[in-house]
Formats: sequence, structure tokens, C-alpha cells
Amino acid sequence: MSSAPLKKMKVSWEEIVQYDLLLDSSIHMNPLIGNEIQLSWSGRIFCVACGKQTKKSFGEGFCYNCFISAPEATECNIRPELCRAHLGEGRDPEWEEINHNTPHVLYLAASDIVKVGVTRQNQVPTRWIDQGASSAIRLAETPNRYEAGVLEVALKSFFSDKTNWQRMLKNEVDPFIDLVNEKWTLHERLPSDLTKYYSENDEVLKIQYPVLQYPIKVLSQSFDKSDDVKGKLAGIKGQYLIFNDGRVINIRKHTGYETSLEF
Repeated sequence: MSSAPLKKMKVSWEEIVQYDLLLDSSIHMNPLIGNEIQLSWSGRIFCVACGKQTKKSFGEGFCYNCFISAPEATECNIRPELCRAHLGEGRDPEWEEINHNTPHVLYLAASDIVKVGVTRQNQVPTRWIDQGASSAIRLAETPNRYEAGVLEVALKSFFSDKTNWQRMLKNEVDPFIDLVNEKWTLHERLPSDLTKYYSENDEVLKIQYPVLQYPIKVLSQSFDKSDDVKGKLAGIKGQYLIFNDGRVINIRKHTGYETSLEF
């Protein structure tokens, strides 16, 4: 049983989402649902940017130095309206040019209620799956991250930009959400300068997750409290493993934690 730093799970959109846990090799997780598994943390954390061991993880897997200097940890990843890539600026202008001065999608997603979000065009539908959305629709397509961020800020008065992770994991989604109607009702409320990037694509992507049993009550597990997390795997949604007793662990939150998997 070998250990390796965790990465967020690789996802593939199919009729039912497929998940692979990335350790020293790729482990297909869907066949393990319904079986006993055990995740064990070695006690060591390695920075996802520089690879050095760190006593504490900052911003999902960074050491402190990289958290304050690496382009992957820049604030505009969380607040795209602060992005300066379109001006040729940023922590690493070359990285920003490739990752932020590139087409982005502003979207509406239903994970519990309707939320608004931003992602790179090449991250659709991966971003929606990572957030545990049950359905999602493109709202606007912009030439860069900044433009998407400005539009997102304007939409926050209508929709949240946060996912209620507990309701998402319990699959408590409003069954009457109509994303196409929400999209075009919003279009009528916005000034014309904010609708120039509106997408004509009204396809609503429906996402089915490999879950045998959704929890009634959710209890979050963390390697910071216990070195081992084990039990019968009841399903996977977003970046969470769900156990049959309602315990869940957020794999993405533990990026960089040196971990092994037994099954």
C-alpha cells in the first residue's frame, strides 16, 4: 500500500458521472461504491505548486510561500472581477495569459438553489460536476476572466455565488427550478451593456451522480481530526466521498495530503 499526495478527483461526464482518485496511480472509484474503503493520511502535506513538504495547507494544497506568490493561488481565482490578465498583468503574466485571458463561461447551476458562477470554457462541464450541480446552463460567454467576473458581480444581487454543500450532499434541490426561464428573465432585468456576451445556447445539462444512498444528516470528516477515514462508500458527488452513515470527506480540500487507499 503506497501513499501519494491527493489531487482532486478526475471526473468524466457520462450518463452517470465517472470518478477517478489520483494517487500514485489512477483508481476508478465507481466500482467501489457499496464496498468498504479506508483512506489513511501519513501525516505529511506536500505543496501542489512547489512540491515541498508543509506543516499546513493554505488554499487547498499550497504552502504559505506559494499561497501568496503562485499564480494558481491568486485572489482572482476566487474573485474574477479582480483579474488583470487582459491588461498583461498578474503574478505570472504568462500563466495568466494562458489561463485567464482566454474564453470564460458565466453559468447558472442548480446544486440546492440557483447559483451563479464563472469558469474557463474548457472546464465545462468539469466545474459544474466538481460543485455537485444537478443541472447547469451557459448564461454568457466572455473573451476573458475579467469580463465574466464583472458580469458575475452584477448578478449576485439576483443569485448566490455559494453552494450550500450540506444541502447539495443531501440532494435537496428545488424540483421546480427552470434554468432557461431564470436565464432569460434575468436578461430582461439587466442593462444592455451587461448582456452583450449573453449565450444563445439554452441547453440544460443534467448531471447524475453515482450515489446509492443520500445522507439524511451530513457529518464532515477531516484528516486534521483523524488520520483514517473508513466505512462503506455510499456514493460520490461533487468532490465528496459519501459514506453510508452520513459521513463525508471533501477530497479537494485535502489536496496535497499524502494518502493511501485500501479497498
